[in-house]
Amino acid sequence: MIVEVKLPEISENVNEGDVTKVLVAPGDVVAVDQPLVELETEKAVFEVPSTAAGLVTEVMVKAGDTLGVGGVIARIDTEAKQGASAPAAATQPAAPAEKPAPVSAESPRPSAPAASPAPAPAVAAPAAPIAETIRDTVVAVAQEQGTPAPASPSVRRLARELGVDVNRVRGTGPGGRISAEDVHAYAKSIIAAATSGAAAPGVATAPAGAGVAARALPDFTRFGEIERTPMSKVRAITAQSMAWAWNTVPHVTQHDEADITQLEAARKKFAPRVEAAGGKLTMTAILTTVCASALRRFPDFNASIDVARGEIVHKKYVNVGVAVDTDRGLLVPVVRDVDQKNLTAVSVEISQLADRARNKRIMPDDLEGGNFTISNLGGIGGVGFTPIVYAPEVAILGVSRAAMRPVYANGAFEPRLVLPLSLSYDHRLIDGAAAARFLRWVCEALEDPILLALEG
Repeated sequence: MIVEVKLPEISENVNEGDVTKVLVAPGDVVAVDQPLVELETEKAVFEVPSTAAGLVTEVMVKAGDTLGVGGVIARIDTEAKQGASAPAAATQPAAPAEKPAPVSAESPRPSAPAASPAPAPAVAAPAAPIAETIRDTVVAVAQEQGTPAPASPSVRRLARELGVDVNRVRGTGPGGRISAEDVHAYAKSIIAAATSGAAAPGVATAPAGAGVAARALPDFTRFGEIERTPMSKVRAITAQSMAWAWNTVPHVTQHDEADITQLEAARKKFAPRVEAAGGKLTMTAILTTVCASALRRFPDFNASIDVARGEIVHKKYVNVGVAVDTDRGLLVPVVRDVDQKNLTAVSVEISQLADRARNKRIMPDDLEGGNFTISNLGGIGGVGFTPIVYAPEVAILGVSRAAMRPVYANGAFEPRLVLPLSLSYDHRLIDGAAAARFLRWVCEALEDPILLALEG
């Protein structure tokens, strides 16, 4: 029997991805859960496993294709024996070059409009498709009459979190219904316009001097040989997210130091016990647990700002993101409900998430829902840095390399292991005094862990 293996639902708000690598060919025998293709979305790169076992008769995609949820990846003969020949059709291209890649059955993802540094020559614009005209009319009438935009509560919540006016978003669904992908595309268009100096759809042009327009790069070939390589999707999305965060969040960074001499001795003592459980007792794992207690004690750091509604969203759960350096760029897996787990469980989970991130097995759901982020560069070096807040979070902790320093105590200098910490925060919600108290509490908890039992 021929079975079609389709791309399953990936994650909320993720309806498609780019095929970066095809891992099987017609004639291969595959098992259930064996990877078929490597897919890159806006949030991660991961392998898509087979849902059936048998002989691959056709591979329907190739590297570079965009694959939507429900799109067919391959056809598998579940009754064929190993070594059997694949049908002749399998030797032909998966699809004609002019045929578009399969997309989500719900709604196609509109691409963000490209901003041009200079006006393009005037050309006759093609007539807009009737469906698009109807959708635009629905949105325009809704805006004029004050009618609520056709969007579900979850889509409205997403728009609020991104700071987007949902009434200005053009829906691509039936009757102009707005999807999460429409909101993301609109937000990206705003970011692109902000970085290029152009106006985004529905956004008033900023006054002169309000922003810096992108300018053309010089001709680098005048000075020597160059090589251009396209950005990966992870890098492109990171660039957009960081530009948006930097332009949206008024950043301030608070620096402090913790004496971790005793903590480091304890870490080395108990590390074998955690390794036996399958994890690593790292400073990142310890900080994740400490910060979870700090987030409970200082709830404004476990919150987000809803600018559209003029509200502060305090979260009753504590999810901490841990930045992981990978060959594709920085990924931030999220450890959920940290405050409900012991240090061993947190250490094991961080080890597993980091391994999946580096080996392209991380899933989009693993990268969502963070309330606070920790970025540890101590393994590389440095004495301090100013991390960018990962909005809509309101704070991020940067960790640098611990070093032995002479510390004056009890009438004499003693060698102590000192850990530099840097807390960047959103000054719209968090004042400098609150940030100083938060970071000092973290330092004191590292210096004397009994504080966690007393006040955590």
